[in-house]
Amino acid sequence: MNKTKRKIFETSMELFAKKGYDATSIEEITSIVGVAKGTLYYHFSSKEEIFNFLVEEGMKLLKNSIEIKTQKENSYINKLKAIILIQIKVIVKYENIITIVLSQIWGNEPRNLKCKGYVFEYIKTIEKIVKEGIEKGEIMNGDPEIMASRAIWTYLFKSCIQT
Repeated sequence: MNKTKRKIFETSMELFAKKGYDATSIEEITSIVGVAKGTLYYHFSSKEEIFNFLVEEGMKLLKNSIEIKTQKENSYINKLKAIILIQIKVIVKYENIITIVLSQIWGNEPRNLKCKGYVFEYIKTIEKIVKEGIEKGEIMNGDPEIMASRAIWTYLFKSCIQT
């Protein structure tokens, strides 16, 4: 990613997290970055494309980190511990991405549905590990979907309250 595209990316992420998608304008992004609209449109065709790029990159980072770390663990409890550590690191380092995704899960616009999809996909990843852990007798018996959802939401809301 070149320097201008990175600056647009970082500025947009900051504004979307702070002000929300709807309250952030292309004019504001170009003004802060210090580029003309044409330069922005050279890199991204729309505000929606910037948003989608931000969310996709953030969720790819989280997913890849989880895959790499959980593959190294033999125990399902250790896999869940690894996921929690990754969540902490991502929230600390990429807090704006998490804020953007969570702020957009309510509603029925395409971006809302996309964010909901990412959240549910993430929960399914945890659910699969919980289910396998139950099957192997490492995790107590219960509903894997509820256990995975509870683990992620409890953690995320606790993190939001403490910051």
